[in-house]
Amino acid sequence: MPKNSKAVKRELDDDVTESVKDLLSNEDACDNSFKKSSLIVNNHDGEGKECDVEEGGSDGEEEERPAWNSKLQYILAQVGFSVGLGNVWRFPYLCQKNGGGAYLVPYLILLILIGIPLFFLELAVGQRIRRGSIGVWNYISPRLGGIGFASCVVCFFVALYYNVIIGWSLFYFSQSFQQPLPWNECPLVKNKTSTYVEPECEKSSATTYYWYREALDISNSISEGGGLNWKMTLCLLAAWLMVCLAMIKGIQSSGKVMYFSSLFPYVVLICFLIRALLLKGSVDGIRHMFTPKLEIMLEAKVWREAATQVFFALGLGFGGVIAFSSYNKRNNNCHFDAVLVSFINFFTSVLATLVVFAVLGFKANILNSKCLIQTWTHPTVKLGNIHFYSLLGEGRETNLIPHHINLTQVSQVSAEDYHQMTEIIRGVKEDDYEKLGLESCSIEEELNKAVQGTGLAFIAFTEAMTHFPASPFWSVMFFLMLVNLGLGSMFGTIEGILTPLIDTFKVRKEFLTVGCCVLAFSIGLLFVQRSGNYFVAMFDDYSATLPLLIVVILENVAIAWVYGIDKFFEDLKDMLGFTPFRFYYYMWKFITPILLLVLLGSSLIQLIMTPPSYSAWIQEEAKEQTLRFPPWGIFVCISLVVMAIMPVPVVFGLRYFNIIDENTSGLSTVSYKKGRIIKESARPGEDDDTSLIQGKSPSEAPSPMPGNSIYRKQSGGGSGAPDADTAPNGRYGIGYLMADMPDMPESDL
Repeated sequence: MPKNSKAVKRELDDDVTESVKDLLSNEDACDNSFKKSSLIVNNHDGEGKECDVEEGGSDGEEEERPAWNSKLQYILAQVGFSVGLGNVWRFPYLCQKNGGGAYLVPYLILLILIGIPLFFLELAVGQRIRRGSIGVWNYISPRLGGIGFASCVVCFFVALYYNVIIGWSLFYFSQSFQQPLPWNECPLVKNKTSTYVEPECEKSSATTYYWYREALDISNSISEGGGLNWKMTLCLLAAWLMVCLAMIKGIQSSGKVMYFSSLFPYVVLICFLIRALLLKGSVDGIRHMFTPKLEIMLEAKVWREAATQVFFALGLGFGGVIAFSSYNKRNNNCHFDAVLVSFINFFTSVLATLVVFAVLGFKANILNSKCLIQTWTHPTVKLGNIHFYSLLGEGRETNLIPHHINLTQVSQVSAEDYHQMTEIIRGVKEDDYEKLGLESCSIEEELNKAVQGTGLAFIAFTEAMTHFPASPFWSVMFFLMLVNLGLGSMFGTIEGILTPLIDTFKVRKEFLTVGCCVLAFSIGLLFVQRSGNYFVAMFDDYSATLPLLIVVILENVAIAWVYGIDKFFEDLKDMLGFTPFRFYYYMWKFITPILLLVLLGSSLIQLIMTPPSYSAWIQEEAKEQTLRFPPWGIFVCISLVVMAIMPVPVVFGLRYFNIIDENTSGLSTVSYKKGRIIKESARPGEDDDTSLIQGKSPSEAPSPMPGNSIYRKQSGGGSGAPDADTAPNGRYGIGYLMADMPDMPESDL
């Protein structure tokens, strides 16, 4: 302890026992939880003495652990974290790819079998233990403490490239205040003799050219760095400044930002849906989207991709869910929260899918109309009915041409009529049809070209918006929505880094937040060079998938088998006031771990069978081409996975071989650096599998010193206000700062 810390005054000579029972039994986080607090030590007679606690040499009293100002703020934070960019550009793609409406069936089944149970588990342990991911798993078992560190590493990797995507959205947002939009048409190139369309743009499209050349200025391969893209560097800096300012005061600042960042995307999605439904062809897109292809459901790949999407949609394993729930009241109904947030996430994905395919249906009709015009002016049919008749052959035109099709007025021939005519010609000219050069001009084919990820957001969707009336307005709204979706997820990701570190080590949140953001921005410069998009794809594919799967499997096993599912149910009953459904017992103990292991095995098989590769944009050919990573790139891919998982075996080995001493106190041992020590001593007769409250139920034997309990008393609420017992959680950690006492054992984390 610092020398100027005040000793806790006591009237009795009894030893101070800080047990987890003391830590958790007197919690009740109030809305106004940022007030100063004082420390109470109760003796056997129930009398308490109030004593100031200094922190780091300051004169002020130690602050309480922050809490959410309202339940709505907390729900919005969890929704903002779970609902992200993947709901807008990955779920619609998977739905279209894997059977349309039929894909919703395996997704819902796996949401119930994997998503909700694991989400409930993370909410429960965070709320019960009131620590970040490092403290939670150190608390469950010191040998499994590496799970929390692995979550932090994965969060950091994801934050590095996820904020780059927010930077891209900021760039497009800044460019949307123009009429017409800058990606509306291909640019013209002038030389001394002539003016011509940019060849790269002419070979691809205006939106594709703008994305790859104007925005990214992308190189031809990952090996060609090409230097920094200064426009994207500035946008990345702006993105990290926004995250830093929102997170610098913790949930006290980020919680208020959630009201806008979590709700605004829904306003935009609903506005887009209403606008899109009024456009020609939107119903075609929605019909295509939800036409079930039931036979695809029998493929194992569909179930694997549905499980992966459920897994990442809820943000499991990142630590953000645990961090947010650790600021809750102890008796909060986290089961209700788990079900609510999970289904909000699902319905958001469905809403985004409706919007995406309504807009893509409109775009498909626009492109189909262009196809018809180009075909009618094709040399084969440029004279309209004359050539059609000649293609059909003399004497056949009357019998073969449907009576409702009037070839004398070509402009009135619809896409359906044209498709019917081409099928007739295909039947007559079976051998020579391909030589005619007639386009199929099918709306279904256009919709089947739907793309995922950045291609959907920055190419397909932007192209559709160029055809909107008042297109700049809709472009501004769309990219502002992407920024807000990204920020909501970033807040949870950064919280998954900051909260565990602050709860474990004595460090001010402001300093840690700024330091984390500066470090991430510095490393993030890798992603804003000309080859940066390829590194984004690399980190997206390899830095999170396998590590997070392993982390969540270990979380499930730690609770169900190491800690004990029966004890965990007793803790939930004590915390919630009711026993959860028996459904969760069997899910946590058997079904969910088995499903996760199957998912992990299939993911490993897929990675082994598919060589590491990426999609590169070749400037000369103006098209994408799949390239394999160079040897150093494969090494980086493997290193990302290894670095993310490494904390788990390292911490286990250090604990197992007593390189870091557990002091024989098992699960209850927790310590902070720099003299900030929290020690929960196990009761005599209890082994390492003690319950979360350090007693298996409130009715069991008390601690050896039942009269000594330490808890927080809220102060500063006015002399007339009743004192509220609150969680004994300090600003720098879940535990309170103890005075130096010779009989207080120490341990190293």
